Amino acid sequence: MVDIIEIYVHWYAGRSKSQVGASLGVDRKTVRKYLAPAEAAGIAPGGPPMGEADWAKLIKTWFPGQAERGLNQITWPEIDQHRDYIKTLLETTTVTTIHQRLRDERKLKASISSFRRWVHENLPDEAARSKVTVLRDDVEPGSEAQIDYGFLGQWINPGTGKRHRIWAFVMVLPCSRHMFVRPVIHMDQHAWTESHAEAFRFFGGVPRRLVPDNLRTGVDKPDLYDPKINKAYAELALYYGALVDPARAVHPKDKPRVERPMPYVRDSFWSGRQFTSLEHMQAEALVWAREIAGGRQCRPLGGAAPLAVFDAVEAPALLPLPDKPFVLARWSTATVGPDIHVKVGRTLYSVPWKLIGRRVDVRSTATMVQVFHEGQLVKTHAALEQGKRTDRGDYPPEKIAFQMKTPLWCRTQASEVGNRCREVVDQLLEVNALYRLRAAQGILGLRKKYSDARLEAACAKALTVGDPSYRTIKGILIAGTETDPEPETGDAGAAAFLHGPEGLFPTDIPTQTLGGLHQDQGHDDAEETVR
Repeated sequence: MVDIIEIYVHWYAGRSKSQVGASLGVDRKTVRKYLAPAEAAGIAPGGPPMGEADWAKLIKTWFPGQAERGLNQITWPEIDQHRDYIKTLLETTTVTTIHQRLRDERKLKASISSFRRWVHENLPDEAARSKVTVLRDDVEPGSEAQIDYGFLGQWINPGTGKRHRIWAFVMVLPCSRHMFVRPVIHMDQHAWTESHAEAFRFFGGVPRRLVPDNLRTGVDKPDLYDPKINKAYAELALYYGALVDPARAVHPKDKPRVERPMPYVRDSFWSGRQFTSLEHMQAEALVWAREIAGGRQCRPLGGAAPLAVFDAVEAPALLPLPDKPFVLARWSTATVGPDIHVKVGRTLYSVPWKLIGRRVDVRSTATMVQVFHEGQLVKTHAALEQGKRTDRGDYPPEKIAFQMKTPLWCRTQASEVGNRCREVVDQLLEVNALYRLRAAQGILGLRKKYSDARLEAACAKALTVGDPSYRTIKGILIAGTETDPEPETGDAGAAAFLHGPEGLFPTDIPTQTLGGLHQDQGHDDAEETVR
């Protein structure tokens, strides 16, 4: 169900007969049938270039019957069934789009090239009408700005030795042809909004309508009828009071004033020049835009200079700049993790625990980070370059109970139990309170299982034995021995009277006397001393 010429074009390009059949939806036997005369004539893929006209002449001689039907018209009867539908759509729709709709909605088997040939053969007037381009009306002063990026070239940073690809952000005012140029290394969201703010400052005002290309930095999803402007760009447009109206994807005629100057910018500003830094490059671009590009003779303006027309006509028509400078913000999306934090750059920020697993929007400035969920502000933090910011109030109450039990809380709770419990807690928190805080919290946690009276008695006993630790107090309570009397010692309670080395060997005994004692006598004296 395809034109014969297409079979030859695919085959001559080096595709096998099986690939040709699979690609064009034709049986391999049919492919072999039509290719047989070419192979018999010694024609092989990869030879001298051959166009459709060359194949048409050969096919007329190989298949004269097919030529009588109007060469390459195998699928034309099928297309002709939709003549009225095609004729109507050609008034407003391109041939390619009509073919796509017929293929998807009405199961048309014909290829796009066959469909184009049928249209130009059978509906020449309608086909010609669809190609007519209507020139845009003259743009009113201050009503519009066209924006695009253009590649300038490679640049080696003299300071670091690194090679960078440099792009030019270009904003043109169509009425005066006055332009703003800003070289950038990154075509990201921040550079896009920053370049807009610098352009408005350069012009001294704001155009009412912005026509950017369908870039990812400015338009999340290219769509002619419902463009979704990303949040950073929408915020900028709202602040300056401008309307963002993106150009259609792959339609340079929607912004011709900014498409045409790109080669001029590349040749006049960039070519053959040396720059010491990106800042130097951007400063030179401002001088070039004002003095060179702004002072050139512009044929569409009747030979007048863009800057002169801008000063005379367009500058007064621009919207005034706001009193305060625009605060540049970065917008991003993030998913709230199980630890109730989202990652923004190199920093973690907490959000309310009920949003775990949800997607949130994050707005970041140099001083503040705001988190939004479904358009509602849910959290604000002071910006941190790197690290972690946590608001413990974002945790569920039961998850932060441990963190909320401070040393002051422990002392207050211990006083409610009793003096002995307070004494134990005070001893634990006396030195390095944070390190021993968990032990104090553990002792007070025993109140959940045991009464205050038993805990107070256990603390008193632990103080008596000289080991007021969590393990000792818990062991006493488990054994139930907090009220047992103290065990008696082996000497029936008599206090031990022990002497140290000084008592055993008094230092006031003359050395000569000690030396003159007999061994037995010295032993008896030592034994008497011990007694």
